[in-house]
Amino acid sequence: MTQILRRAALAGFGTILAAPALRAQPWQPTRPLRIVVTYPPGGVNDIVARIVAEPFSREIGQPVVVENRAGAGGNIGTQHVLQSDADGLTILLGTTALFGVNPIVYASTGVDAVRDTTSLGLLGQVANVLSVIPGKVEATDLRAFIAEAKRRPMVFGSVGNGSSSHLSAVVFMQMAGIEATHVPYRGSSPLVAAMLAKDVDFGFDTAATSTAHIQSGSFRPLAVTTATRASALPDVPTMEQAGLPGYDLGIWFNLAVAKRTPAPVVARLRDALGKAMTPATVTRLRTAYVDAISVPVADNDAWIAASAGRWQAIARDARISAD
Repeated sequence: MTQILRRAALAGFGTILAAPALRAQPWQPTRPLRIVVTYPPGGVNDIVARIVAEPFSREIGQPVVVENRAGAGGNIGTQHVLQSDADGLTILLGTTALFGVNPIVYASTGVDAVRDTTSLGLLGQVANVLSVIPGKVEATDLRAFIAEAKRRPMVFGSVGNGSSSHLSAVVFMQMAGIEATHVPYRGSSPLVAAMLAKDVDFGFDTAATSTAHIQSGSFRPLAVTTATRASALPDVPTMEQAGLPGYDLGIWFNLAVAKRTPAPVVARLRDALGKAMTPATVTRLRTAYVDAISVPVADNDAWIAASAGRWQAIARDARISAD
């Protein structure tokens, strides 16, 4: 009888030891996941989400659907993610604008992605390109352009008030000590049309939008806004290389969930996303003009907060409004 009791006790002890191991099993979703893109289909944000969704789905073991919820500068989609169940199934495609500009431009909404989300991982960044219009601007390099802009009035276009395109120009003009009249357009297409029509002297737009027109000779690129050269435009210098030290304003993308998402869920999502970011995925992103960013996932939130803080300061100092 004593031996039987001892064996039972040992069996029970084994069950107790096994319990934590069972509890430590990684979280696994039982339903499809959604990546919410806060802009319409077809743009670079949408393309990035769809490129990442495929390998992410394989690693997480569930379908990953891209859902576009545009409006209010991206705040409609952001609010949707923040108000959804914090079960890891609703994920935000974060952007520089959502984290770094909207809390200032749309302050009255109370939406703050830095405060209210946790990053699962950075996906990459795209450069804006400072392009001038041949035939309107004589300068062929940045220093000469700054000198020319100090001699005569100039007009520049952006993809909209408070956009990274607009703020990239604001910082450039502040650092260069020049002024120019701003014409905000409603997106890349009308800006490009205005530049092709020579309605403006210069503009800032993404490498994704600018490269074809640079290759055709319609735009003359002077510099990219990132700290490193864009892979799509290897012959175009950075602002610092071109003569403006300290300039670094890339447009980055990440995936994020609501801050209240349980830690085991966040850990599993981060692991799956990390495994999804293979060399093949990075190469596919590069075809969309998105270059890799090397930031350890544990440092993501701090890196994003610092980057967003810089963009917010620029938007605040420029007194950007949504109007």
